[in-house]
Amino acid sequence: MPSALVGDRPRPAATAAPAPARRTRLVALPEVRWAALATAAFLLAFPLDLAGAPAWAWGPLYALCYAAGGWEPGVAGLRALWERSLDVDLLMVVAALGAAAIGQFLDGGLLIVIFAVSGALEALATRRTADSVRGLLDLAPAMALRIDAEGGEERVAADALRIGDIVLVRPGERLPADGAVLDGSSEVDQATITGEPLPVAKEAGDEVFAGTLNGTGALRVRVGRDPADSVIARIVTMVEEASETKAPTQLFIEKVEQRYSVGVVVATLALFAVPLALGAAFTETLLRAMTFMIVASPCAVVLATMPPLLSAIANAGRHGVLVKSAVVMERLGAVTKVALDKTGTLTEGAPRLTDIRTLPGSDLTEDEVLALAAAAEHPSEHPLARAVVRAARERGLALAAAGGFAAAPGRGVRAVVAGRVVRVGSPDRLLAAADEASRTSVMAVDAMTRAAADGDARTVVLVVVDDVPAALLRLADLPRAGAAEAVAGLRGLTGSSPVLLTGDTSDAAARLARETGIEDVRAGLLPQDKVAAVREWEERGERVLVVGDGVNDAPALAAAHSGIAMGRTGSDLTLETADAVVVRDELATVPAVVALSRRARRVVVQNLVIASVCIGALVIWDLAGHLPLPLGVAGHEGSTILVGLNGLRLLRSSAWRQGGGTT
Repeated sequence: MPSALVGDRPRPAATAAPAPARRTRLVALPEVRWAALATAAFLLAFPLDLAGAPAWAWGPLYALCYAAGGWEPGVAGLRALWERSLDVDLLMVVAALGAAAIGQFLDGGLLIVIFAVSGALEALATRRTADSVRGLLDLAPAMALRIDAEGGEERVAADALRIGDIVLVRPGERLPADGAVLDGSSEVDQATITGEPLPVAKEAGDEVFAGTLNGTGALRVRVGRDPADSVIARIVTMVEEASETKAPTQLFIEKVEQRYSVGVVVATLALFAVPLALGAAFTETLLRAMTFMIVASPCAVVLATMPPLLSAIANAGRHGVLVKSAVVMERLGAVTKVALDKTGTLTEGAPRLTDIRTLPGSDLTEDEVLALAAAAEHPSEHPLARAVVRAARERGLALAAAGGFAAAPGRGVRAVVAGRVVRVGSPDRLLAAADEASRTSVMAVDAMTRAAADGDARTVVLVVVDDVPAALLRLADLPRAGAAEAVAGLRGLTGSSPVLLTGDTSDAAARLARETGIEDVRAGLLPQDKVAAVREWEERGERVLVVGDGVNDAPALAAAHSGIAMGRTGSDLTLETADAVVVRDELATVPAVVALSRRARRVVVQNLVIASVCIGALVIWDLAGHLPLPLGVAGHEGSTILVGLNGLRLLRSSAWRQGGGTT
């Protein structure tokens, strides 16, 4: 068990994982700048307007709000009109201008701000995802040390490598290409590709991947794939393709915007032109048409949709779930199938000591063995070593200073602790030189341990003190707190058991499935395998929610109907690709936010019914009788306020608790 990766001390520079992401600054996006200007102008004008200040004080601010937030959707609407299409963007601008024309500057400004902020959030999410996809390429080193035919070394660009080239990978370096080990042994952290929680021992003949992190041993690797076709490059390609081909997501009102917009415009023009043609008075006809356009404008419908979703987003945010947009909040409630990653999602992502079995022939107690093992492991940076040291500290054991420390890749560590020679590592390797009696004793205890644990796949480490096998330490990546409850909650919401998708071994996946109540397990998957599974379900008509944390989960998150990332352990690419982020890594919030989304969707339907009834009543009144403009505006504003207040109910903590979340 070599010193390879991370320990209790700061990481050395050589092992620092991913290069800084290439992030676009907020102010670099024009949509964000215009939305910020429109919002600021509206927030300055609004109190002045309510306070009864003169028009010269707030009028220019409203004008600035309209111009900053409305020019872009207005231009987009005109372009759509040029292409013989009428969308709600243009109708929104016209409605806002119509409201301003009759003195309702506040209503028009609010509508402008809602659309501007929504467009800015969408642009930001799109750009950040693209940044993270490009930043993923930084996982693979830019340079590689190639060995020529004469055995000489030359440093070349990693993208200049060709199939058959031989490269030298020193300890702590990232592998520059996919290939196979020719010579050397080490342990490689390939969690970015497979999601395995522990480094994997690599020897001659084993496959390795670009972008994975080498441990303490040196490896000579024969390049097996062109750098442009490496697994890490294919992950980038899959995320980009999935993002481009994913069906456009729209709110309900956007799905019917074409018909609604055309209907309002045609009805308004008819209401103005037909009476004029029949000899009606111009002023009265214009006033009736303007009243119709105001009462039929999409303000109430837009507010019927947005406040419930935005309130649900705010409520989820208070409870540790960042939902990136109103569209995402609407989509989460529609999921019918859930796929969960294993390492770092359902589990803690780091091994912990689960039990100690002392061996016959040793006079040491459990605490004495653990203290010696932890002292020997303390200089190591391997995840298993860190777990042993953590367990000793949790028991309050004092650790003696270790001397003569040495680590061998794939074998373990050796140190002198309090005058005793302590070795900790793989039972197979440490018992190679032991006598037959010792080997038999260790294997018997190991067999009993596994039988008692129902044959699970936990990692077993042997501690040898002064050449006498002293104890077996068993370690495992344990399930997160509340994992079983989260699985049960998702099963209740979707009507089907969640599926476990993992790159880890089938034994480890099966053990976790038993502990969490998952029935369908798919193990040993590469990123493209996860994407294939998601697309298979989507083709059957399922709306799939993928929950993950690693780079290897990002393509599946992008391909799925919805994706949620674990915030603390998630990679930059995963966090940006996901539709929502569980900031505090509390699994119980996943079913809670799905339930909250479903409730928000029900409130949206309620609001749309309220808005439709109010708009319908006002329109009929205006068409069949004579609806005074002030009364039409009051009715329109009343329905807008009513649906807004109904949506704000989802801000209450009780809305989260009713979804099964914690307070």
